[in-house]
Amino acid sequence: MPSATPSPARRPPGTTAAVLRFMLGSVAAIAVVVVGGFFALRSVTIDEATRDTKERVLAEGRLVEVAGLSDGLLRGTPGSIARLDDVVQAQVLGGSIVRVKVWTRDARILYSDEPRLIGRRYALGEDELELFDAGGAEAELSDLSDPENVFERPQGELLEAHTVVRLPDGTPVLFEIYQRFSSVSASGERLLGALAPPLIGGLAVLLLFQAPLAWSMARRLRRGHAERERLLTAAVEASSRERRRIAADLHDGAVQDLAGVAFGLAPLAEEARRAGDDARAAALDDSVDRLRQGVRDLRTLLVEIHPPTILSTGLDAALADLLSPLRAAGIATELDVDDTVLRGTRHDELLYRAAREAVRNTREHAAPDRVVVRVGATASGVALTVTDDGRGSTEEQRAASRADGHLGLQLVEDLVAQAGGTLTLDSRPGHGTTMHLELPA
Repeated sequence: MPSATPSPARRPPGTTAAVLRFMLGSVAAIAVVVVGGFFALRSVTIDEATRDTKERVLAEGRLVEVAGLSDGLLRGTPGSIARLDDVVQAQVLGGSIVRVKVWTRDARILYSDEPRLIGRRYALGEDELELFDAGGAEAELSDLSDPENVFERPQGELLEAHTVVRLPDGTPVLFEIYQRFSSVSASGERLLGALAPPLIGGLAVLLLFQAPLAWSMARRLRRGHAERERLLTAAVEASSRERRRIAADLHDGAVQDLAGVAFGLAPLAEEARRAGDDARAAALDDSVDRLRQGVRDLRTLLVEIHPPTILSTGLDAALADLLSPLRAAGIATELDVDDTVLRGTRHDELLYRAAREAVRNTREHAAPDRVVVRVGATASGVALTVTDDGRGSTEEQRAASRADGHLGLQLVEDLVAQAGGTLTLDSRPGHGTTMHLELPA
């Protein structure tokens, strides 16, 4: 049986709704660009601030080395500490720098503008220890959870930088400064504030230019959808007209001719029998029987090609006629039409068309022993189910059938979608096939 998959009706949104969706999507994209730009710019600003802080710690370190360090600092003499403190308080602290520390290689704090830190020992990181041998400067965000930063925590997020300076006797010590990170963030925000207006303005202009294009595309899509529906309706009407023409030609031509020939041969058979020519009578009787069977077959075909008007016969009678060829072929059938549906619905012709396609495919491809057709009311409309116990099919087989041009069920599926309904097909080899169709009231 040809394939069918769930097919909810998919009508395109209105032009205004489509353009509004486009505009909302574009606004969301602009918001993503702005937010992403902020974080990207913030990252760049942090990198720049880190490089600036490295340069600053080198400059401040040279100043302290020349003007503030003395050999007595290693011994913790009050005069050496006071001399260095004067330089730090007057020329280093202030602005964004909030803390200064001087360390020995063995992680003892020789000096800090926070006197409670002087003389304490804390662990130095590998990067700081490498500076004693490699020189240069390092900068990073401070980990305020470290014990050495207990007095810096109230300052908020900080950026710390280190470099090695030397006492007059050549002893290397680690010079460290702490800079407020808020100054870095403020710099990034100022830069973003300067760049954001032209960036957002440019995107807004682009959006305004795109809105007419979106409107035009949405209208084209709606026109295309309407054209597709018109072509589908025209194809169905053309198919119906052609079926009526073929049915009329058969009924007025071949069916009448065969019936007339059978009617004319019957008296000849009777005359031959009275004349004692049994062989000739038997041959004529056989011919008459074949002609009458041909007429019956053609009348069945006429019902399939162009069934009687559902409005005049009712859906249940039309479905019963649809199943009669199966019963004549020895296939058990069952028809169950709900009483509420017997009074007729606006979808009777579509229900019959779908049942006819399913029954035809079942007879031609499934070789079933039993076929069941049920029509009943649902909470939202009406449902049709056609079930057989035939051989079933795989998705590959159904795809090959479609490729060979068997599109009858596909056409029904499109009609169902156009009517706002759904059509599903459950078919497995050896387990038969079930087609289920639901249409709104």
